[in-house]
Amino acid sequence: MISLNLTTSLLGAALATAILVLVRRDHLHLSHGVSWIIVAATAALLGAWPMLLDRIAFVAGIAYPPALLLLAGVVVLLIKALLADIANTRLERQVRRLNQRLAMFEAEYEQRARAGAKLRRSHADHSP
Repeated sequence: MISLNLTTSLLGAALATAILVLVRRDHLHLSHGVSWIIVAATAALLGAWPMLLDRIAFVAGIAYPPALLLLAGVVVLLIKALLADIANTRLERQVRRLNQRLAMFEAEYEQRARAGAKLRRSHADHSP
């Protein structure tokens, strides 16, 4: 049992360290990193004190404590998926607006270029 506790604690600490390195090197945005650090800290905590999971499951009325762990994992992943979809929707909206603004600027540029070309032709026609 001690080797299992040590293994899960080390895995949680290693995961937290990897996440901190990813955040520090700017491979993972801080807002995403915080939630993953919480997951890693929870894994390390439950690895160090597995009886804590048994107590929480007993208080929640769950007879099989690993079921609570699986339920919590599914809930965390669903929340992460929802937050990722929200962020993706926000980015898609920003890209769409930027494309629209770019199209407006290109249209205005082409209109000014045509007006400038007409003006140059009219000056060329009237010059001696």
